[in-house]
Amino acid sequence: SFSSSSSSSKFSNNNKNNLMKIIDSHLHIWSNSQETNQYPYDPDQPPPPPSLKDIASTHALLQQMDQAGVHGALIVQPINYKFDHRYVSNAIKMYPDRFKGMMLFDPDHDNQDEELALQRLDELILDGFVGVRFNPYLFQGKMSENKAAVAVFQRCGELKIPVGIMCFKGIDLHYEDILQLCNTSPKTCVILDHFGFAAVDHQKQFDLVLDLAKLDNLSVKISALFRLGDVYPYERVRKERFGPLLKAFGAERLMFGSDFPYVMEENVVGGGYKGGAVDVVNSWLSKSGNVSGDDEGITVSEEERIAIMGGNAERLFGFWGR
Repeated sequence: SFSSSSSSSKFSNNNKNNLMKIIDSHLHIWSNSQETNQYPYDPDQPPPPPSLKDIASTHALLQQMDQAGVHGALIVQPINYKFDHRYVSNAIKMYPDRFKGMMLFDPDHDNQDEELALQRLDELILDGFVGVRFNPYLFQGKMSENKAAVAVFQRCGELKIPVGIMCFKGIDLHYEDILQLCNTSPKTCVILDHFGFAAVDHQKQFDLVLDLAKLDNLSVKISALFRLGDVYPYERVRKERFGPLLKAFGAERLMFGSDFPYVMEENVVGGGYKGGAVDVVNSWLSKSGNVSGDDEGITVSEEERIAIMGGNAERLFGFWGR
């Protein structure tokens, strides 16, 4: 069901439509200066940008979510902790009605121990993680040729746990790998981050993303608008990326996400978390039903708006709230 039973009275004032539960399907958190001793960053990873270091804590995120009328969020394990999931686990434990997690898969090149990988998956599921992220750039070879990755991917299909894939350097590098991975377990739900990272000037990349609509279990996050080579209010993204995705995948395979805290970076112009992410995508779905200009003729029903802004995330990741 797409109807909302709000997990907190804080939302009723901010959310124009109380029937719509907004779920942010993609964001990150990390410790602020006071918390870093307890939750140190991975020494092999670059630290967060200075402008974001102290505005991405659990409580800083909750403040932003409350101001924007966002009910719940899927926290994607940030790279600055690599495989230490304690900070995200702690946030989920403190606010189980607001947060769920997406763990970061460890390719474990030396051993590719399938049993150990499945054990880690089970442990993090018990900690409130409901998805697995495959970062291709942590693999030494293909995702589909890593024994532990394939075992986890297949188990995710059995458990109905979605797998998110980050194609940061272009989907052309990973297109065949994704097809091969999906072939090992067609029932595993796969989600591409951030429009598949197909910037508005990279049409060949986007054509590959559209082609993946042929995989019934593949969805796309409508997230990180600022990463696609457009400027606020992202009209090219709306017309040239969101509209065609809606036509190819249907509303049931798209979901809103922000990429907090990066949407708050100093060089990202345009409204921050609420104004530059939540309000923009919601406005695309509210403009008298027409998303991509009269020539496209794509209309969005209220039910589809509710699905993209939160219903699809709940269908794939589970219910947020008490």
